[in-house]
Amino acid sequence: MMEWTLILLIAISAVLLIVSIISNRNLEKQKHKEIDMVHVAVMKDINNVHEQIRNLELDIEVVTKEAGVQLTPEEMIFKREVLDLYKRKYSIETIAQKKQVSESEINQFLAPFLAAKDERSKLANEI
Repeated sequence: MMEWTLILLIAISAVLLIVSIISNRNLEKQKHKEIDMVHVAVMKDINNVHEQIRNLELDIEVVTKEAGVQLTPEEMIFKREVLDLYKRKYSIETIAQKKQVSESEINQFLAPFLAAKDERSKLANEI
């Protein structure tokens, strides 16, 4: 009787092991499908961002050609960095120190942006 009980327990454990392996494989396949779906979604988002960047670059090129503005890459980087610092609320003095130029140069470059900001605040106060 003891031998039959032992054989039955071994058989049951073998069946449970096989069922466990099969269910783990199914779960693994499901997780791989989910990972693949996330990967596809992320790749679509990345492609959309690349396309938007490409469109912005083309738009900038068109606008600069239409405006007749010819900037060297160094000038473009300088102006981009100055505008970025200004938009992040750095003071004009701090920007001038960081970029190692005079405050008057920074004021001259930021003049159109300062004027636009003043016009918006005046309009907001009138309403």
